[in-house]
Amino acid sequence: MKRINHWLTFVCLALVMTAFKADHVITIFMIGDSTMANKQIKNGNLERGWGMALQCYFDDAIRVDNHAVNGRSSKSFIDEGRWQKVVDKIRPGDYVFIQFGHNDEKPKADRHTDPGSTFDDNLRRFVRETRAKGGIPVLFNCVVRRNFFKQVPRNDDDEALRKTVGAPVNTKGEEGDTLRDTHGDYRYAPRHVALEEDVVFVDANLITHRLEQRLGREDSKKLHMWFLPGQEPSVPKGRQDNTHYNIYGAHTVAKLLAEEVARQIPALAAHLTHADCAVAKNGIGQYFSPQEAVDHLPVQKATQTVQIFAGEWEKPRVPKDKKIKFVLREGATWKK
Repeated sequence: MKRINHWLTFVCLALVMTAFKADHVITIFMIGDSTMANKQIKNGNLERGWGMALQCYFDDAIRVDNHAVNGRSSKSFIDEGRWQKVVDKIRPGDYVFIQFGHNDEKPKADRHTDPGSTFDDNLRRFVRETRAKGGIPVLFNCVVRRNFFKQVPRNDDDEALRKTVGAPVNTKGEEGDTLRDTHGDYRYAPRHVALEEDVVFVDANLITHRLEQRLGREDSKKLHMWFLPGQEPSVPKGRQDNTHYNIYGAHTVAKLLAEEVARQIPALAAHLTHADCAVAKNGIGQYFSPQEAVDHLPVQKATQTVQIFAGEWEKPRVPKDKKIKFVLREGATWKK
């Protein structure tokens, strides 16, 4: 009888500890537009939002729940009921990363807001309703567009860029060597609200401006869905999209923003990861199989780290001239 009681006690404790662990995972909810959003990966689509990649830069004690949606502004995100769905899920200690602006500046009535008034009001609402649920809001301003044009082109709809066709010769205007702003006062409103509400503010606009300017007019294209005809099989006609990120761009930006978040929020800094790349079946990583990751990693003296996300995986063949450490994330196993 004592053995049975001990066994039952052990099982009960195990169940309680498992439930406790699951219940205390911190969630980062993300709300925003296409620059942050998750993307479909069918047909080899390479477009990614930086929020789609963010899980790769935090460990399993952090769960990223990305609610950002293409084409949404702070207004339409609320009007469509998307914000309420997030509010209903927030638990004490969770975070909400808030980034709008790209579509708030559009003229369409269902999306448009004004910085200094309606845009700020919506940001305040996100902050206050997050706090009312015991959550922790973090305000980001909008990431930059890759705009080296000497005369800033008018663009009323970033989503239409997916229909553009790449061309060997630029047809949109003369480009220079200086990245030019396209967001105006929408860059500053989140900072102002953050100061008013005593909220952490991440200057994503400045961080991405420095990134794109450092890369320059040509290399900055490597961050975006910018391809010449015949350059990328998934977009055979090419594309000129200076707003949306490809896999490399999304991970580059996600890493920079995760590091800035960690710098400002010590509680999240403890969960920052430092892998060289990630493998995931749902497209959040740079690769879809461990073997693909191994094949693409360069030969170097230092050991390189590959994160493997949920799923059952074939062990890759690692050549003798590569030193690779594999880290199995929650739910990942090797095939026997």
